[in-house]
Amino acid sequence: MASYKKHEAREWAREKLVGVINCTLPSFSNDLTRLNEKAIRHDTRLAIEHGFIGTLGVCEVSITLDEYIDFLAMIKDEARDRLVLTHHASWNTLAQNIEAVQRAEAAGAEFVLLSYPPAFYPESEEDIYQYTKALCDSTNLAVMLFPMFLWGFSPRIHPSDIPVSLIRRLIDDCPNVAAIKAEGGFPSIQSVIECNRLFGKEVVISMPIEGELIPLSQIMPIQLSATSDHEYWGPLIPEVFNLLQDGEFDKASEIFWRMHPARKAKGLVAQQMHGGHFINRYVWKFQGWLQGYNGGPLRMPTQRIHDPQMITLRKGLIDAGLNPSMEPFRDFFIGRHPM
Repeated sequence: MASYKKHEAREWAREKLVGVINCTLPSFSNDLTRLNEKAIRHDTRLAIEHGFIGTLGVCEVSITLDEYIDFLAMIKDEARDRLVLTHHASWNTLAQNIEAVQRAEAAGAEFVLLSYPPAFYPESEEDIYQYTKALCDSTNLAVMLFPMFLWGFSPRIHPSDIPVSLIRRLIDDCPNVAAIKAEGGFPSIQSVIECNRLFGKEVVISMPIEGELIPLSQIMPIQLSATSDHEYWGPLIPEVFNLLQDGEFDKASEIFWRMHPARKAKGLVAQQMHGGHFINRYVWKFQGWLQGYNGGPLRMPTQRIHDPQMITLRKGLIDAGLNPSMEPFRDFFIGRHPM
């Protein structure tokens, strides 16, 4: 169970959520019938070694809720108190999300990334408010709001996806709203600046996009980068985050420009592969594999990754001097710890 009470969620977040939270995708046996515990534990240990303060247990793959809870429990058992285990509240209905968050809390999750189901079609701010409040009311865990174009709220509700007037109501009415993953109106920096100005003294503002984290941290305080596919960079994002916290802006800027070839390659692949308002998790799995994470097969239905994208992502890291794995691509689909 979480180490704090519901009314302490914001104080806990302010104290504990200082750093970078990556993403861990489930790994499966090679016949795809069960979870691969050895691989999941490997990815958890590597995330700790790379300097992440927490990890998001990604659920947006073909996995049952029972399996997902077991997946979280494996991460928690391996990490203990070395990672903030973050629950991915991205299930099919509000009822299923309430069940999932309560079971995740019992399994050791400490933090929640709030999402919205594909079939959720709000026609007013009030609809979003009622869904979000119901989820927050159902758990004692700290919740991170997530304004984002993926939900389809813009322009029907507001161009910023979740307007600040609605965020204000949720902060006032839900004591466990403790953070905002400020990507509203993506790809714009207005959301993170506006949320910091209006709510930064009350809740933690997260900037998960490293290409914006590094420059924005030089002109405004950012204590959290969560959640994102930071494992593509190995330990680099936690390292540059620490430089930014220490005011070493020249060193951080040098790293920013050194990373730029890989950043451009990653952006190019994202345009090609993250279609249908859905993130291609096979791409994220491959990105992690390039830096020593397990990789391995995902179940159907799943999006795919092919040679041109794998070549582009690996070359980007090479051009940035980041020494990715040079193993044959076929090994990615097997995984480093086949079962």
